[in-house]
Amino acid sequence: MMLKLKIKLFFLLFVYVAIANAQTNTYKFKREITGINTIWHSMKLPDELYKNANAGFEDLRIFGVNGKDTTEVPYLLKQRADKINTQGISFKQLNQSANPNGYFYTFQSPEVSSINQIDLSFKQTNFDWRVTLEGSNDNKEWYSVLKNYRILSIKNNNTDYQFTKLSFPDSKYQYFRIAVKSDIQPELLEAKIAKTDTIKGTYQIVAYKSYHLFNDSETKESIITVDLKNPVPLSYLKLNVQSDFDFYRSFKIEYATDSFKTEKGIQYNYAQLFDGTISSLEKLEFNFPNTIASRLKIIIHNNDNKPLRLTGLVLKGNLYELVARFDNVGANYALYYGNEKATSPSYEIEKFESKIPLNLTSASIGSEQKNPAYSVKIEKPLFENKAWLWILMAIIIALLGWFSFKMLKN
Repeated sequence: MMLKLKIKLFFLLFVYVAIANAQTNTYKFKREITGINTIWHSMKLPDELYKNANAGFEDLRIFGVNGKDTTEVPYLLKQRADKINTQGISFKQLNQSANPNGYFYTFQSPEVSSINQIDLSFKQTNFDWRVTLEGSNDNKEWYSVLKNYRILSIKNNNTDYQFTKLSFPDSKYQYFRIAVKSDIQPELLEAKIAKTDTIKGTYQIVAYKSYHLFNDSETKESIITVDLKNPVPLSYLKLNVQSDFDFYRSFKIEYATDSFKTEKGIQYNYAQLFDGTISSLEKLEFNFPNTIASRLKIIIHNNDNKPLRLTGLVLKGNLYELVARFDNVGANYALYYGNEKATSPSYEIEKFESKIPLNLTSASIGSEQKNPAYSVKIEKPLFENKAWLWILMAIIIALLGWFSFKMLKN
């Protein structure tokens, strides 16, 4: 009787293990999750995870094991990027005037409004002017907001560049007056006045192994290659450039998608990440969609100009974190990944995100380990099996013998 009971218990345990493994056996890697003491938790993805997880994170799964039960944990993948909100402010142009000090444009708002940005548009396509911005609440007494601010527009066969956006600290006035110092009459087409608010995201500085600058005299380009220590999210680049003169040059940022060996060494395939202009008038800081990368290539088009001097660069990336609901606090949880054929999960909590608590306790994701349950059956070609080869040879010999017999008989 005891023997039968032990056999039965062993069989049930085997069935439970088989069911649990069936849910996790397609994932190559796992990481234990600790610190689960309530229903909702947030978890920062470790940097070392990105090299083995799918680029789009379709393969991330959280499973919890509690005795005989294995459950999948629903989660949301969050990216803590900057959130920028721009609100247009209603202003009407009151008048336009001129004196020996410049050309003046006055704008009025129906009520006292706080603004920090004015985007100007002129009919001229080539100019280099200085601008002064003032504010007033009675259209009589004026207070300085910007002094000697440079705006620029250059359009030719090689360049199409404009810097005509006035940015300044929040200023709250009913009237604003723009003075343009120019030798010719500026033809102002439009002035978009706005208030821009930025909710800062969560960034981490990304360490890189090295960077290499090569000035190609034939293509008239400066090519900067940057090798990172690990594949990590990137969304921000700052270039530290020194120059004895003003400059404006088109450039682009690319990231390596894969690599291959050649006689000349390892070569890379690249995809474009960002395309824009670097200028001495603007901060050399650039934001782009968060992208997992391990190598960057920055190409600056110098045309016939002297190459710029690069003294360094700064890379940052937005953090990824999981917000998950753990219905059974007492279970053992782990994060699984490493399944190239996985598709993105669909969880109901995505539709009820507003009900998730704002202040979440952080849980910890442990070190990477190979998933012992991983067992993907690799189908070998039929003719790699020796038994099938012998059977095929026997059939061919039998057919040849039968045809030979028929020929001899005839």
